[in-house]
Amino acid sequence: MGELELWAASGAMSLTGRPNGPPLAGPGEPAGWLAGRLAELADLSPSTPFPGVGLLGQRAAHTGFARRGPWSCGGAFRALRTRDGHVGLSLSRPSDTALVPALVQAPADDPWVAVTAWAARSTTREAAARILELGMPGGAVAAVDRTRDAVRTTTLGHRRRTGPPLVVDLSALWAGPLSTALLARAGARVVAVETPTRPDATRTGSPSFHRALRHGTERVVLPLGSPELTALLAAADVVVESARARAMRQAGVVAEDLVAAGTTWVSITAAGRDRDDVGFGDDVAARAGHVVRDGEELLPVGDALADPLTGVAAAVAALRARTRGTAELVDVSMLHVAADALGPAHPRADRVGAEPHEVVRDRGGRWWLVTDDGRFPVVDPDPAP
Repeated sequence: MGELELWAASGAMSLTGRPNGPPLAGPGEPAGWLAGRLAELADLSPSTPFPGVGLLGQRAAHTGFARRGPWSCGGAFRALRTRDGHVGLSLSRPSDTALVPALVQAPADDPWVAVTAWAARSTTREAAARILELGMPGGAVAAVDRTRDAVRTTTLGHRRRTGPPLVVDLSALWAGPLSTALLARAGARVVAVETPTRPDATRTGSPSFHRALRHGTERVVLPLGSPELTALLAAADVVVESARARAMRQAGVVAEDLVAAGTTWVSITAAGRDRDDVGFGDDVAARAGHVVRDGEELLPVGDALADPLTGVAAAVAALRARTRGTAELVDVSMLHVAADALGPAHPRADRVGAEPHEVVRDRGGRWWLVTDDGRFPVVDPDPAP
């Protein structure tokens, strides 16, 4: 299947565009890239029934999200025009909204009105630097340095294979739990750790999506730094976490020491362990270049697209280490995974739509993608891809 056909089948095309307009194709080859990583998982664990490219639309199937451009499907993100380009910004947490007056350096009765006006009088570089300085999720659109590897691995130790692996999941939201759900499918015992002050964030969203991600996962509540958690981490074959490296060290957890002792540590961050960027799936994807121009605006592509791409990439890295019998520090940058999924020569955002295809709707209201290779249905998101 070609990229456009895979994109139409993934559920993510249905989520891209304006609510009163047709579904759109985004840049690059995210669906094909994901299919390739899922094929790697199947090679590493041949007897495991892994899902397909419908992973890209899974969350929206559970939450009821639909395309909502120029806003993200969840309504917390949009791309803002600057004097010389665009920045993306998510206001998904109360703390982000509370920082808007500091961001725009003025009162902000309506946060989005305030940030839109502020971006319009700023350069992209100025706006992106201010967002980073305040620790807000966002940054310059389509401005990622593509020379960094999406997944960096450093072998620091070895692990004897003594049975089904123990995976400890310290992560939250979508990418990390997705990676451990895939490892559970491959036969791992997964223990999800919540702290008393930081419960699993997926609980506050869709209960059915939470259940889908955490199916077959054990749950414990342990404070960071507790003797019980220290012992659990020491026993783990794989640890998956999504905090900034500095935060883990401050809690007394040193990934390098655990890797040297035989644990593979998978660290999922917005832009790499050596940076302090904050990001979520929609704003990270836009920073990488997953946007589509529609008129004068840039629309987000899919639903939190960087999350499912990263979750699968992290699972591949963990299974590779398990197969090799090595203990590795795995540095997974969501930003660079999303950039990698664009392919080596993806079109610019302002050229999206130049590919030879059209989208039509039949008399029953269903959307179809028409290309030189045929006519394919634009599939709705699937809760069980």
